[in-house]
Amino acid sequence: MNLPTKPVALATLALLFLAGCGNPSTAQAPQPDASESASTGDGHGTITGVAEVAEPQLHLVAIDAEGETSMLDLLNGTQSRLGKVRSPAEVSTDGRYVFAASNTGVDIVDSGAWTWDHVDHFHYYRGAARNIGRVDGEGTATIATGLLSTAGTTGMFFPNSGEAVLLDNPELSGGTITETLRFKTEPHAGLIAPLGEGAVVTEPDNAGNAARLRAIDIDGKELATTDCPAAAGTITTRVGLVVGCSDGAVIATMEGSTPVFERVPYPRGVAAPATEFDGRKSRPTIAGLSTDSGVWLLNTRQRTWEWLPTSTPVVAAATVDDADHHVVVIGADGTVQVYDGSSKEQTASTKPLLVGSLADPAFAGNIQLTVDAQRAYVNAPAEGVVHEIDYADDARIARTLELPTKPVHFVETGR
Repeated sequence: MNLPTKPVALATLALLFLAGCGNPSTAQAPQPDASESASTGDGHGTITGVAEVAEPQLHLVAIDAEGETSMLDLLNGTQSRLGKVRSPAEVSTDGRYVFAASNTGVDIVDSGAWTWDHVDHFHYYRGAARNIGRVDGEGTATIATGLLSTAGTTGMFFPNSGEAVLLDNPELSGGTITETLRFKTEPHAGLIAPLGEGAVVTEPDNAGNAARLRAIDIDGKELATTDCPAAAGTITTRVGLVVGCSDGAVIATMEGSTPVFERVPYPRGVAAPATEFDGRKSRPTIAGLSTDSGVWLLNTRQRTWEWLPTSTPVVAAATVDDADHHVVVIGADGTVQVYDGSSKEQTASTKPLLVGSLADPAFAGNIQLTVDAQRAYVNAPAEGVVHEIDYADDARIARTLELPTKPVHFVETGR
């Protein structure tokens, strides 16, 4: 293993502000309104020149097959074009930045909207959207983010080279891509995820499969290790960092400056472990996507697994983790289904909305789901729309949304 280097700083990239005005599909990216009060500099995610506002500034960002990118303001309907990125294989977000991963690197777009989670309350911010730049790498990167977009780091793991990278989030907020750490492991389908001031990174076995987790400090020094066979899937909750293993999950937390690994084994006899996780941002209960007709529910506070049977095989699933225990699922039949995670009963379902997208191999793997405190959003790339679902109101289709670019990939930001 090559020793890590720190810091590795990329040159400051010119900020690409959007220009132009006219009809909604070509309007300038949303700017803070003059009537919005400026942030007072309390440190809760504040960026100079950005407005603090009273409610979450929710947006959808869509990227088409060619990499053309656009954004829709869910509050006022304003549409903006955000330029072009390299055609992505996968797209993810931390609630502010859009990470478009292709086989040769990751393009980063700042949506200009984010939420600062202060546990007992929130701060909401709105600024200018911009294309920040690119991190080069070999193979489609696995992206791992923390809870805050303006603090800590973001992890990128490039499987073809085995390179693990941490980006400095405060620098990213200023439009600069700065690597605080980059080092090389053996090539494998792995991950690096932020933990404290350092990270957790996978290590492969002799067969090249991710099999072990290493907690490292900001300089790359190993602090702790644990086994995690077939490590796949990661998410950060308020409780800690979760990494999926074939025999359960590992929850990584910090006790002062010391990383702690805690194993949460599956119930006996599990044959289909979760390979990816999703849920409403920051919430402790998350959904684990499996290969059977059902969803794993992992409560990271109680350190327990529960199995939620579903009426169909599952394409995507996410927990809302609210008072009514809503779990939203995309079924293989194209329906959006809602379950009560407590009773395990299905409470609602839409009609099939995604039949064309699921039938087209070019789109079937790109169907995505995101949930916030009130709505779920599902893209239908073949149909060229995003469906807004009120999961608490009998899975009612609240809106069918069109963006200037076809939503082959999409994310929700401002959360």
